[in-house]
Amino acid sequence: MKESILHTKALDFAAEIMIFYEEFAQLKKDTTVAKQLLRSATSVGANLNEATFGNSKADFINKLHISLKEANESVYWLTLLQRVYKDIEKLPKLLKDANEIKAMLVASLNTAKGN
Repeated sequence: MKESILHTKALDFAAEIMIFYEEFAQLKKDTTVAKQLLRSATSVGANLNEATFGNSKADFINKLHISLKEANESVYWLTLLQRVYKDIEKLPKLLKDANEIKAMLVASLNTAKGN
């Protein structure tokens, strides 16, 4: 099966967040919010992957919804981190990536619901 652009973007995003988390933890800052981000960001692709192999159209749409919720949660955590740690240069790009993934998930959901 050929991997979609969305799958690739979600996997790349999860990898970038994992690297960000490791770097953030080395700054000796409180990692509570960063850990929440790590959980939600890695869950985006995991649920997207589950959607691809869903049992039914309803299951596919449900998993896409969960993936969208996790992407939205990631946007929240990234926005919060950016407000508090204005000097971390990676945050704007990560936030942009999360919003792009959200938009792609919304488009995928609209397509799935329309078919």
